[in-house]
Amino acid sequence: MQMMGWCTGRTEQEAEALKAELQARLTECHLEMHPTKTKVVYCKDGKRKGKYPNVKFDFLGYCFRPRLVRRFRDNSLDLNLRRQTQLSLQDIARQLNPLLRGWIAYYGRYAPSALYPVLQYVNQTLMAWALRKFKRFKRHKVQASQFLQRLARECVDLFVHWQIGMTGVFA
Repeated sequence: MQMMGWCTGRTEQEAEALKAELQARLTECHLEMHPTKTKVVYCKDGKRKGKYPNVKFDFLGYCFRPRLVRRFRDNSLDLNLRRQTQLSLQDIARQLNPLLRGWIAYYGRYAPSALYPVLQYVNQTLMAWALRKFKRFKRHKVQASQFLQRLARECVDLFVHWQIGMTGVFA
């Protein structure tokens, strides 16, 4: 009989103690832990920066490991489009699409949970641009949102992220 699962602890000592308790309990049931598959793993992230030999593990076909996910709003996502009202939407699309393709290809595969907020931010930036560009939308955010939603349906090929369905979040 094979068991799968994982347990967590706050410290390495706590994890080792839990592992020993589990081994003792399994022995009472005439079971044993797999010697090469059972290990204490350090869950490294932005707050936990210690150095340990085991920082990843496989569970149900997925490798849990530390990953670098850049904070888009802090550095790489300064789109600076809001004030560029001299540009057309096609000009903005030509600027953004190569960047969006790269983000979708990389983050869509390796960190999809980080991709949605970024694409949502792109749409919100387009919304801010439209509010500045078209004076008829001044103080009419709902109308600007409806305009962009309609545009995203009618011109789905304009922006790469619209092609994958990220069209409904503009406000």
